Amino acid sequence: MSIANNEQEILAQAIDWIADGHTVRLVTVVDTWGSSPRPPGSMAVVREDGVLVGSVSGGCIEKQLAESYSRLARDNPTEQAKTNGVITHHIDDEAARRFGLTCGGRLELLFETIQDSSTLNPILDGLSARKRMQRTVVIDSGEVDITSASSEIRFHYDGSVMTQVFGPAWRLLLIGAGQLSRYTAEFALALDYEVIVCEPRREFRDAWTVSGTELIDLSPDDAVLAHGLDAQCAVLALTHDPNQDDLALLEALPGDAFYVGALGSRKNNEKRSKRLMGLGLEASQLARLHGPVGLDIGSRTSAEIAISIIGDLIRVRAQRSVPEHSAQSQHA
Repeated sequence: MSIANNEQEILAQAIDWIADGHTVRLVTVVDTWGSSPRPPGSMAVVREDGVLVGSVSGGCIEKQLAESYSRLARDNPTEQAKTNGVITHHIDDEAARRFGLTCGGRLELLFETIQDSSTLNPILDGLSARKRMQRTVVIDSGEVDITSASSEIRFHYDGSVMTQVFGPAWRLLLIGAGQLSRYTAEFALALDYEVIVCEPRREFRDAWTVSGTELIDLSPDDAVLAHGLDAQCAVLALTHDPNQDDLALLEALPGDAFYVGALGSRKNNEKRSKRLMGLGLEASQLARLHGPVGLDIGSRTSAEIAISIIGDLIRVRAQRSVPEHSAQSQHA
């Protein structure tokens, strides 16, 4: 069993398995009650030999899902499609305690046997172009429709239809490749951000060692225009050099990035705001700036400041990503 970090990875794994001749089943959390550790919209994909990628319960029932599907595929392969649909799984109190939950819970899971990748490929194609894609499943018929997403709601389930919006990948554009950016990048990678680091200063570029990031040699304003303007992006100006940070902020604040932050004290932030307003930014645009960047947790070291920044990103991102639950749910 493997815990994939994002929806795109799970869908890509399903497509690869289908191409290799495997039969796969997509499992999606459509509703929860009690102390369920994974929210609606969480997914896993399991193939006929029991290999599973993803997570629908944080480990509580994944092994059971893999074993039951492997047994079904082995003993009654013609019956797989008949077991599609929504099934309720219970997490008893003993299992809950084993996985660090305060009490048991209940999950409603949608099972779909995927025969070919035609209902998945368009999603990955759209995500590659940084589009938001919507997958709608009619539960009774299994009919699937894929379109570009127009709603801000990321997940909805009403008992008969499931609608799920995918991506694009969350992206973090860091201006500056100093020590603070290094810690921030490492934490962001663990949270499944695509991390791009803009550093026009050669001496800092040469010292950058964080694998899994993209290091670009552009001026900060050009970097924002190229990589940081859509609503799945966060832009952090961390050089502490107004000549660099201000260029990034002038482009980022009028854009759609869900988070724009800059390093500096409150006094420096006031000076920065006056400079940016003098350069043409409006008060409403400046109001979007998180400065000083990060949560106020008394951080001092670079690692502590990075934690405060990541904490604030989590807070703001969570406010934008809460799924719409089933109206019929009675959550504990």
